[in-house]
Amino acid sequence: MTAKLRVVLVDDHALFRAGSKAELGASFEIVGEAGSVEQAIAVIAQTQPDVVLLDVHLPGGGGAGGAEVASAFAGSAVKFLALSVSDAAADVVAVIRAGARGYVTKTITASELAAAVRRVAEGDAVFSPRLAGFVLDAFGAAGGNVAVADDELDSLTAREQEVMRLIARGYTYREVASELFISIKTVESHVSAVLRKLQLSNRAELTRWAARRNLL
Repeated sequence: MTAKLRVVLVDDHALFRAGSKAELGASFEIVGEAGSVEQAIAVIAQTQPDVVLLDVHLPGGGGAGGAEVASAFAGSAVKFLALSVSDAAADVVAVIRAGARGYVTKTITASELAAAVRRVAEGDAVFSPRLAGFVLDAFGAAGGNVAVADDELDSLTAREQEVMRLIARGYTYREVASELFISIKTVESHVSAVLRKLQLSNRAELTRWAARRNLL
């Protein structure tokens, strides 16, 4: 069985961390939590997670909040996904400059958040649609590598996104079924749903669609 992604939750509100842990605990291994800059740096250094869900406004440190935490691990294998109530351009740009791979707001659903964590773990950059413009404006051509969350992608469930990625990468239905521990018939159903929602006709069109969004 494929090992679960290891995730650290960083937010200064214990109630929000508890809620996130309850929502994500079945899909990921929550290996640590933190409520301040200092706690976050210590926990991340100790646990070396795959992905850190990071609020941008945190007490402690030098006052830079989540950006300070992300910059402390620049060059490491740890990936950061900012998750905040703030949708201010300054907050988005600051934490991305510090090394975060994505930024989504707390209005995101649990299934969308799980999909975003997986995408960041795989190396994609993920942003809520409204926030992507801030990144493109701030980073210019560099933003060309950003996999922007869009209405079409958001129409897919987390499982449909998993199936879509594998099919677009050339996996057979049998290989997808084996990878995700589901039946071939279930894979067929998911592929049909994906093609219908994206208004595509076949695997080749799906591969081109995914490639344009840097999802492969």
